Amino acid sequence: MSEPHGLRSPDRARPDEPQPSPSMREMASAAVEVGRRLPGMALATVRYLQHRSDVTHELVDLEGLPEGAPDQDREFPGDPATVLRAGAGFGPVYRRTYRVVVEDPELGPEELITLLLRDPNCASPTEVSRFEPTTGPSREPGAEFAVVMPGPWHCFVRVVERTPTGFGFITLRGHMEAGEIAFETCWDDDGRLVFTIESWARSGDRLSGWAYRRVPVIREMQLHMWVHVCEQVAAMARGRQVGDVVVTTHRWKGADRG
Repeated sequence: MSEPHGLRSPDRARPDEPQPSPSMREMASAAVEVGRRLPGMALATVRYLQHRSDVTHELVDLEGLPEGAPDQDREFPGDPATVLRAGAGFGPVYRRTYRVVVEDPELGPEELITLLLRDPNCASPTEVSRFEPTTGPSREPGAEFAVVMPGPWHCFVRVVERTPTGFGFITLRGHMEAGEIAFETCWDDDGRLVFTIESWARSGDRLSGWAYRRVPVIREMQLHMWVHVCEQVAAMARGRQVGDVVVTTHRWKGADRG
């Protein structure tokens, strides 16, 4: 299958081997792409700022090493040499959770998660990021997507887990983050639908780590992207969203590298 928009395939390397930052040529090419997509990015930014007050966000700094993180030594489907595990990343480890609650939904957890995995763009802010399948129509573990967004990184992810009510991605080499992200749906004790996104990740290379720390708009756009997904999933459920999207970020600075 052809690579979308000229994106190269994920690099291959040894487990936990750091990846280099994008080259000057890649950064120059990315600048052209950013310019082309500025109108859409501006629109997405305006939409986000209009309802930023509807997001509850808490940042918690923690000492020592992360507890409760996914097992980084477990095997994943597909080529292990293209996987970008958190251990290969740089900077603090972040655990981010995004949660939305829906009352009286017409769709249940299994239906919602199937729709979302079949076409992640049904909930993604496509002005900023768009998912393109690179391995065909399968959505079983081993299937891969290119996450097309403005910037010098080649962001590929692979499905590594699939249950009736959830699925998980791991990042592949070239991504701006190193780690995993999971999407889960369930019913709570009050019969309401709960949708949760949980990621464990750190920056994929030194440049992305520097940009995340020094360029606030990157942090804001990441927050906007996943809040947008939560809101769209709530709308897809055809129920009534209860309260804000609740975002919690746990940061372990003691896990820094580089």
